[in-house]
Amino acid sequence: MTFIKKAQNLFITLFFLLLSGCGGFSDIDWSKRGEVSGKERARKNVQEGRGISLGNIGKSETNFLFASSNPLWRASLETIDFMSLSSVDYAGGLIITDWYNEGSADEAVKITITFLSNEIRADGLVIDIRKRNCNQNNQCITKKIDSDLNLKIKDKILRRAAVLDKELKEKKRKKRPKQLYPDPANTN
Repeated sequence: MTFIKKAQNLFITLFFLLLSGCGGFSDIDWSKRGEVSGKERARKNVQEGRGISLGNIGKSETNFLFASSNPLWRASLETIDFMSLSSVDYAGGLIITDWYNEGSADEAVKITITFLSNEIRADGLVIDIRKRNCNQNNQCITKKIDSDLNLKIKDKILRRAAVLDKELKEKKRKKRPKQLYPDPANTN
């Protein structure tokens, strides 16, 4: 036998010995529900129509549901488009900007938008604004800002999302095929 075949046989033998020594899956308690991981949450969002659905590939009408087609997400990204983004997680419902300053390196602002729902409603998102003040020794103090700026940003996002939602619905309505044989009960 060649050296490679001996090594393969040794590896396979060791693998099965180790596998049999583990006891298999008998020590796992299958009755307990594990914690929801990010992948499971993303999969659930896709199933509920809040993610991307590629199930209709090859058909005449595909159903892509990216964050860009969600009016609340689009409105949020448009509202803070002047700021660079640090993290965006559609599955987790979170947008975090980088620290933003207007000329002064001593003061900077960071905005976090947390989505609690994809519906356009006031309690569907939370705006968190942090302000960082630094002195000459590069010692910084970060404070949460609770002011009317939070409400103004939320209001602007909700207004823009309502407009985008209306445009999306009109666009879908225009795409519907005309009925060849109209319903006689409906005389519009």
